[in-house]
Amino acid sequence: MIKHRDFVTMVLLSIITCGIYGIVFWYNYSDDMNKVCYGDGKETKNFLIVILLSIITCGIYGWIWYYGVGNRLSENAPRYNLRFNEDGTTVLLWMLLGSLLCGLGTFYAQYILVKNMNAIADTYNNNFFNNTQNQQNQ
Repeated sequence: MIKHRDFVTMVLLSIITCGIYGIVFWYNYSDDMNKVCYGDGKETKNFLIVILLSIITCGIYGWIWYYGVGNRLSENAPRYNLRFNEDGTTVLLWMLLGSLLCGLGTFYAQYILVKNMNAIADTYNNNFFNNTQNQQNQ
């Protein structure tokens, strides 16, 4: 079962734990994304690798990762009869232009990713677990 995530809780716990919860959050997020998007021929990198490559590339790889996550969610939404208005470009623009707004755009870009993943996760959970229960009842 894919966990439903709360963006505000993530931000608050990240502040309280000096960012450690944020790392755990995005690490689990990337694992769950690989589960719900399985079969699309892509793989979302482990967030610990993203952190390492972001350090090496002065943060540029992090933006590329968020862009890829936004696109992957948008591309897989039709598999779950969903449609998202936001894709990787929207996420990247909010991150880049939002940096000029004291970093608030980064929070909004992350909110978009959490919101879209929650929509896919809800449908995934309903489809997968309802089918499993129906098969067990037969």
